[in-house]
Amino acid sequence: MRRTLSLTAVLTTAASLLVAGVSSAEPDAAATPAIAWADCPEGVAAEGVECGTLQVPLDYRDPHGRKTEIALSRVASKNPAQRRGVLLTNPGGPSVALTFPAQLRDVLKMPQSVLDAYDVVAVDPRGVGSSSPVSCDLTEEQQADGSIPPYAVTPGSVRERAAEVKRIAEQCLASPDAEALPHNTTANAARDLDVVRAALGERKVSYLGYSYGTYLGAVYATLFPNRAERVVIDSNLGAQGWDIEATRAYGQGVEDTFPDFAKWVAARPELGLGATPEQVRAKYFELAGRLDREPVHGVDGGIFRLLTFVSLYRGTDAANQALATNWRTLAAGDPLPLPPGELPDPSEVDALISGRLHIVCGDSRWPKSVKTYERNVETDRKRFPMFGAAGGNITPCAFWPDPVEQPVKITDKGPRTVLVVQNERDPATPLALANSMRRALGDRAAMITVDQGGHGAYLVGQNACANDKVTAYLLGGERPARDVKCAAETPAQQQDPVETGVIG
Repeated sequence: MRRTLSLTAVLTTAASLLVAGVSSAEPDAAATPAIAWADCPEGVAAEGVECGTLQVPLDYRDPHGRKTEIALSRVASKNPAQRRGVLLTNPGGPSVALTFPAQLRDVLKMPQSVLDAYDVVAVDPRGVGSSSPVSCDLTEEQQADGSIPPYAVTPGSVRERAAEVKRIAEQCLASPDAEALPHNTTANAARDLDVVRAALGERKVSYLGYSYGTYLGAVYATLFPNRAERVVIDSNLGAQGWDIEATRAYGQGVEDTFPDFAKWVAARPELGLGATPEQVRAKYFELAGRLDREPVHGVDGGIFRLLTFVSLYRGTDAANQALATNWRTLAAGDPLPLPPGELPDPSEVDALISGRLHIVCGDSRWPKSVKTYERNVETDRKRFPMFGAAGGNITPCAFWPDPVEQPVKITDKGPRTVLVVQNERDPATPLALANSMRRALGDRAAMITVDQGGHGAYLVGQNACANDKVTAYLLGGERPARDVKCAAETPAQQQDPVETGVIG
């Protein structure tokens, strides 16, 4: 694998680490073939992990028509006496999910009691990873444009970018995989999960999803309310999923989360980045402006802002130290070191970004007018000056066809089976989005908010209060009777399990 990907592409890839007319009736279990479990392919293979595939309808409105293949992995319970069922999982993205069961076990240290209680199963969403992957034939430069928009330095930046992302959309529409494009949606990915449930011979399944996986879980619980037994959604998108407002929310997320980093730096004046949180914030704008005018070894202000955004995902001492070191390096005019290990193959990045575009752009109707994005950028530049002009920027979704079906509306109809978990300060999915999801679910849900920053709470943030409450719900169905808040814990109690990019 080459080590020539642009830094922008590397950081964008790291950040990934985001029903009218169609029946939601359960699949016919008798007609659903059993899964033939086998060894996993390279990159997924790990001790105790099995993999399999299923054929599902490309278009559920035509269940006997063309099929598409989905891939899944499993870490099966080894304790028959304690096993209670299947826990479907999704780490977010939309991204590769097959490695997630092993990561939950080995990296995030899921309690053994939960591993005993469930077969932990993950499914690559259709069009992503090993599930009939798609390609938009993206160049390495284009791969950096397919996920988090770059910061629009000037008002003209939006119109310049519009021409670039229009080409990306046109490539996706002209690719050999374009036939799948209208059908690679979250609604169909949720229907795929119910095919998996039937193939596993389960009457009900439980679910644990992070980031984009929260919307997938909420859609599944909406389409199949009597099949979703215990649903935990953590680091939540809003009730509308990953739409234009979710992308614009990056601006608010950075404003919410950055003060934690600023306080950490201010407590270490020897770093030379500011002795007060206000001075650290001013240093951010100083460095960003300087790099806008004069990039350092290929790192411009946009990459600097993106690097900061990605680092805020983790919210730990280790992440803060790494980010502060990068700031000092750039302030000195020195080059940033390349990430350790091999960089991802460009073809793998193409598949990841292309699959994500299929789902995100196809889930909702995005504004078509470039002027809308110009207005959004200028509004968000003032509301959220640190990153708003990135979140408001135009994406390939502006040039996407309208969805073939209405988005699934998340409502309060169904049993009280959903537990919403959310850090109060999250750069990618801020608390405002979780509150939107919580309101839509109404009496179906209870919510745990955690007084900490970073993307991911259960097992990720190492908060004992949140971990204990979620584990108790997964094991015994003991869900809080009302919304609760978990207090902050000392940094010494936190680890940094997201260094490996587990949560998307």
